[in-house]
Amino acid sequence: MRFYILISMIVLAAGCSSSPPASNGNAANRPAANSNNTVASISTYQIVNTFPHDPKAFTQGLDFHDGFLYEGTGGKTGDDFFSSLRKVQIDNGKVLQKYDLPREFFGEGVAVMNGKIYQLTWRERTGFVYNLDDFKLLREVRYSGEGWGLTHDNTHLYMSDGTHVIRVVDPETFQTVRTIVVMDEKGRPMMDLNELEYVNGEIWANVWQTGWIVRIDPQTGKLIGRIDLRDLAEREIESTNDADVLNGIAYDEATGRIFVTGKNWKRLFEIKVNLK
Repeated sequence: MRFYILISMIVLAAGCSSSPPASNGNAANRPAANSNNTVASISTYQIVNTFPHDPKAFTQGLDFHDGFLYEGTGGKTGDDFFSSLRKVQIDNGKVLQKYDLPREFFGEGVAVMNGKIYQLTWRERTGFVYNLDDFKLLREVRYSGEGWGLTHDNTHLYMSDGTHVIRVVDPETFQTVRTIVVMDEKGRPMMDLNELEYVNGEIWANVWQTGWIVRIDPQTGKLIGRIDLRDLAEREIESTNDADVLNGIAYDEATGRIFVTGKNWKRLFEIKVNLK
């Protein structure tokens, strides 16, 4: 996820130019190729509920667990980053718990799994593992390349880095188990894969700056479909001075609810996606 204000300063094409993780040549580590040559279906949505969202939260990651949202934020003032991990009450947007990252780290994607919260950082190549109950920092982990989005399938973490490659990561060692290569319908790299969510056996990925979410087969990398949220993103950006791009997908597996928001958005939306 990129810090949008930095675009004019650092030509954020760099955010999507990171090289895909290298394979060590083992069969298990070779990227899953996307052989999809058909046009992906386009799904629409309906707004089911609207909730308050902290308009100062530059949302980088979003996850749902046991009735609450867990949100990772990033930001920058001068030479300092200001990033956080938050537990948020959905109905009123109240921040119930918060951990502020050290100023040298720009926070990114988050995922809740097996009593722990995992959080990436952008270019610092450092991840944080917290205890779910009290946000106590348990350990730091290192990885190569950039950190953008994060999700899980209850066994492995799935990590994006702004390219068309998603890494499947061991949550204990943070070593890459395998990689998933995502191509579009014309066989071109599906770049700028950002915030991730594991939804009913699929990976849903926000495509940075577009207002689109793409649905990906986690085994093959095949593009299953697209979800068009461009109008929702445009309305939010126009309604709030500091509002930035769509970024934040959370899935309530028990009820099927889906939540979306964006960077500095004043609202969080529960949506129903009309899958095709």
